[in-house]
Amino acid sequence: MLQCLILELEMVFSWLNLLAKCGFSNITGIDYSPSAIQLSGRIIEKEGLSNIKLKVEDFLNLSTKLSGFHVCIDKGTFDAISLNPDNAIEKRKQYVKSLSGVLKVKGFFLITSCNWTKEELLNEFSEGFELFEELPTPKFSFGGRSGNSVAALVFQKM
Repeated sequence: MLQCLILELEMVFSWLNLLAKCGFSNITGIDYSPSAIQLSGRIIEKEGLSNIKLKVEDFLNLSTKLSGFHVCIDKGTFDAISLNPDNAIEKRKQYVKSLSGVLKVKGFFLITSCNWTKEELLNEFSEGFELFEELPTPKFSFGGRSGNSVAALVFQKM
């Protein structure tokens, strides 16, 4: 039985539901917006998925003790935190600290980012995490160079 902590509830429509339909249980989704949680709850109820828990939580300032998760998925939360004009560097450090606190040792962290390259993400998560896998993403070429429009990496907590 795996617990999955989903950080961005816009993903509820794909990740939470998909994981629940694939037989995962003890799935928890968090968002700092009560209205996002309410919307997600209505969708989950409509689809009859009772094995998903939703909580209003700010990942940078967790009010409850969330820990022991095997998997944490982020598709945009780290990007949004990184764009915050008010002390983004400190917020990124707090994100990594919160992530470390919720994941079990040897737990997996899946991140998809459109703002960070693989190398930059490796640097941001160098303390306590190591690269497990780079997921394939679309490539593009411009000016004689090629790259990815999105970075998708799987880290493992050490």
